[in-house]
Amino acid sequence: MNRPVDESRYFQDVEAAARLLTSQPGAPPDVAIVLGSGLGDFAGGLTDAVTTPYAEIPNWPASAVVGHAGKLVLGSLAGKRVAALAGRAHFYEGHDLRTVTFATRVLGLMGVKTLILTNAAGGINLSFKPGTLMVIDDHINLLGSNPLVGANEDRFGARFPDMTNVYAKRLRESADEAAAARGLRVAHGVYVAVHGPSYETPAEIRFLRTIGADAVGMSTVPEALVARHMGMEVLGISCITNPAAGVLPEPLHHEEVMEVARRVKGEFSSLLEGVIERL
Repeated sequence: MNRPVDESRYFQDVEAAARLLTSQPGAPPDVAIVLGSGLGDFAGGLTDAVTTPYAEIPNWPASAVVGHAGKLVLGSLAGKRVAALAGRAHFYEGHDLRTVTFATRVLGLMGVKTLILTNAAGGINLSFKPGTLMVIDDHINLLGSNPLVGANEDRFGARFPDMTNVYAKRLRESADEAAAARGLRVAHGVYVAVHGPSYETPAEIRFLRTIGADAVGMSTVPEALVARHMGMEVLGISCITNPAAGVLPEPLHHEEVMEVARRVKGEFSSLLEGVIERL
């Protein structure tokens, strides 16, 4: 369960972080990208970049997971101002969901209108091979909670936000166009978020496949919910780093997840660049 939160104080904490970041040199960001495990190198391709470690941003939660650098980079790419978040806070680290989505709230108050969420995920769809890039068409929330639980802060958004189109159709089409233009192959599917940090059992994967999931991970969904609550358009991209439990007889290892993410970082960065060009 989420602990009770002083909504006014929470808003002030988010506002303080947004105020510091908007005081950085350069125009405010047009688009923000949250970079998943092993995908943080994309931030290094931004020009005129200003880097701020998370520890220097008021109230910003630390990212303690291997493969998450823990910094925010503001820079330019393809004529757009971009905020790249190299690392995120996770529910399984013991944070409540308000803390997990703090960064998303800050981005919303900074005026970001488009949020690209990326992650490393396990492949449930048997046609997905390691290295597949999957555009998220929809999601299933199995975290057991929702970051919007509690008193609603009207300055963030409406009490009952619609989730019919969490992942914007025009952005998903843009990802397809960018992939085709750059000779990349992308898949589409449904992402399911689970609590973690343990990987799923083979029985759980069979269940998730039955209810319509194509990929499984431990992030993204809370951020997408909060982004839509604040009126941002969302694009989600999963890097399928491994077959989910039970697909192959071998056990799962985080090191293998990181290795596959590193192997496809060139294709991943190229796809993101193509999407940003089309915004």
